[in-house]
Amino acid sequence: MRLARLWLTDFRSYASADISFAPGLTALLGANGEGKTNVMEAIGYLATLSSFRGAPNDALVRAGASSAVIRAEGEREGRQLLIEAELASTGRGRVQVNKQKLARTRDLLGALRVSVFSPDDLELVKGGPAGRRHYLDDALVARRPAFDSLRSDLEKILKQRNALLKQAGGRLTPDIESTLSVWDAKLIETGEALAHARDELVIELAPALNLAYEQVAGGPVPVTTTYDAPWRERGLAAALEAARRDELRRGVSLVGPHRDDLVLHLDGLPSRTHASQGEQRSLALALRLAAHRVVADATGSSPILLLDDVFSELDPDRSAALLAHLPPGQTVLSSAAGLPPGATPELVLRVSGASVRPE
Repeated sequence: MRLARLWLTDFRSYASADISFAPGLTALLGANGEGKTNVMEAIGYLATLSSFRGAPNDALVRAGASSAVIRAEGEREGRQLLIEAELASTGRGRVQVNKQKLARTRDLLGALRVSVFSPDDLELVKGGPAGRRHYLDDALVARRPAFDSLRSDLEKILKQRNALLKQAGGRLTPDIESTLSVWDAKLIETGEALAHARDELVIELAPALNLAYEQVAGGPVPVTTTYDAPWRERGLAAALEAARRDELRRGVSLVGPHRDDLVLHLDGLPSRTHASQGEQRSLALALRLAAHRVVADATGSSPILLLDDVFSELDPDRSAALLAHLPPGQTVLSSAAGLPPGATPELVLRVSGASVRPE
């Protein structure tokens, strides 16, 4: 999988841009605030129709414009690939793949795959469980787009179930109990399927994560991962029954895969509380690289690796180690501080004032 060219129109800070990329390593260099991350965000958007920075679509449209357009040409499995996305500041946008309009967002998934590392990824290690659940689910969808349907179904079930619990007002009437049983059955089927898939993924990620951390950190340090789902020991049906009174009282679903966590230990100690800042940053990067490798192995095609401002997060030794162990395929990285010694990108692009020029 390779991105050859990217056109932006009224996207973020860009009125217009035409950017070409090398097959291997492309470096985007420029001061902070000049538009490097916006280019990365545009590439990521074409893979998922969402911003890896968590921005809503209207925030991606340049101020004063009514819509933005992202257009990219590339290659996937030896075939030409053209993806075009129009983002409206109000209302729905449009997406086409090879001139064919998509009826659903999930029809795009798999057309272009990317792995993104950004400074915010430190929250994968330091933050709460939600970010780690999203990490696992994103990797599942990248490996097999059909998992997007499972994730979407779970969100809809929880929304309806939570609305019912709130409506109950703490009282379990016959009507509430009957309807709740329907949503329980759906939650059990969907939730157990998703948790099982996550658990299998965690097992698959373990060797790739240990290798990635060793390469970035410059030495072997045991990394252990555990999918923490306390309800799985007795099953979701029994766990829901046990939590019924508390759920009715609080008006929210308290048990299920939406409350699970990926627990990380570094050298036998919880990485969230015991690892140093440098170790946590290395582990966050290793998590992204591990998922990248697992997806590449599963699909037979390496995703495009986007490393946004990665060198600001790593010391010189770890930066050099990362460059020495970049996975095969195409990588686009950005840096405000220049490149470490020994970096040999195929193409260097200078970003300044929302314009991009070969250096």
